[in-house]
Amino acid sequence: MTVIDNTAVETLFTEARTHNVWKDQDVSEEKLRELYHLLHFGPTSMNCQPLRVLFLKSQEAKERLKSALLPGNQEKTMQAPVVAVLGYDTEFYQHLPRMFSHNKDAKSLFEGKTDFINSTAFRNSSIQGGYFILAARALGLNAGPMSGFNNAAVDEEFFPDGRVKSNFLCNLGYGDASALFPRQDRFTFEEVCEVL
Repeated sequence: MTVIDNTAVETLFTEARTHNVWKDQDVSEEKLRELYHLLHFGPTSMNCQPLRVLFLKSQEAKERLKSALLPGNQEKTMQAPVVAVLGYDTEFYQHLPRMFSHNKDAKSLFEGKTDFINSTAFRNSSIQGGYFILAARALGLNAGPMSGFNNAAVDEEFFPDGRVKSNFLCNLGYGDASALFPRQDRFTFEEVCEVL
């Protein structure tokens, strides 16, 4: 593996910021497809890939989401060029014969095990959500991930059959850097890590 250069590190991590104010600049469907193409290479356990994404671009689609948002998240979300609803498929294991083809019995490990299904789907869709943010940044987009919303209301509105459950939301677009808050503190290695 090649070590990425400092510019890439800055783009993905050290200079990247969470945006709340957006420029009036469209994000194309082609760019969204490119984003998904990048993130889908990231690893998940047993290659289960439970992430499902709804990209809300139209004002009508975003309005369907508005009442489920906490008041502090409404304006920035309605202004964002794209709002991604990141969810997880609770029947992801049905695809394991294709996605984890070297183990023909993988599907049976999950059948009838609701807690195992849900924890695996939630964990791995969260991991994929991290790839989602990094892929957006790699493509020159800014991201505004958030969890301040009513999951049950989002699921009822966008995933009414109950198979997919919402995990988190992520606003996407080209952020207005002049409106960024000062960067907040981060824990040091010594505060949260231990080498055994």
